[in-house]
Amino acid sequence: MSNDASGKPPKKPWQDKPWAGKKGPGRSAGGHRGKSSFRPKFHKPKRPAGPGADRPALLDEADGPLRLFGLHAIEAALKNPNRAVKRLLLTENAERRLVEATGALQHPVEHVTPRDLDKMLGADTVHQGAMLETEPLPEPAFEDLIANANGRPLIVLDQVTDPHNVGAILRSAAVFGAAGVVLTRRHSPPLNGVLAKSASGALELVPVALVQNLARALLDLKDVGFRIVGLDGEAEAALEDLDWSVPTALVMGAEGKGLRQLTADTADLLARITTDGPIASLNVSNAAAIALHTAALARVKARS
Repeated sequence: MSNDASGKPPKKPWQDKPWAGKKGPGRSAGGHRGKSSFRPKFHKPKRPAGPGADRPALLDEADGPLRLFGLHAIEAALKNPNRAVKRLLLTENAERRLVEATGALQHPVEHVTPRDLDKMLGADTVHQGAMLETEPLPEPAFEDLIANANGRPLIVLDQVTDPHNVGAILRSAAVFGAAGVVLTRRHSPPLNGVLAKSASGALELVPVALVQNLARALLDLKDVGFRIVGLDGEAEAALEDLDWSVPTALVMGAEGKGLRQLTADTADLLARITTDGPIASLNVSNAAAIALHTAALARVKARS
């Protein structure tokens, strides 16, 4: 590659953005990056050798088979051709409701009582008379998640460990059309029944990519033209003032802790949700819903 008069190599097309490498509010924002045949070299983590090394890390295998429960979660799983069904356990009432929702069931049903499921899942589990034993979904490649974004934002979670929050975020991602959710392999909840129940079917619809090193993943996103926006209640920039025509990854930290310092430092800018009440902060799943709604409104306005 030839150098310019300054002796420096020319910038690559995706690096020539007005906001690239800048932080803070008040900067200009670029438009969509043009189509390119560029395929980034992603830093994929090495997996240990040995039995089960090719399995995703977010499996709660200590508790036995992967179990989904709740009517919405199981209805969505049965409609998902990528979901392998091993056992389908239903009460008569749950079977009737699933048939009404999906049509004739294509898998054998084992009839059980609510007490049977209580014994298997725990008496406090809201299973609605339905349980599915299954394999984990195929894990999407991080680069495929990026390639299929098509102007929709990515949600990146920085050590959000509550499965109810992650499930609710997945549901908002499905409602408002996010491109996907990125989780770390460690310090994230397993993609099991609790999360799937909270997601109310969205686990089957929204791709979830797992990364080993979050800071490295954010740098990879920058390399292909994404703007990294960290949500911070103390930030000067307001979320609704951002230019959403720029490919954007929204990064959110755990409730109470917020973004880790390295994550905040890696972001292009920090932004806040505008509030006008006596409580200064939002639950992370509520913040995600508002942020994704803001992005969806901007896309709708741009198309009109």
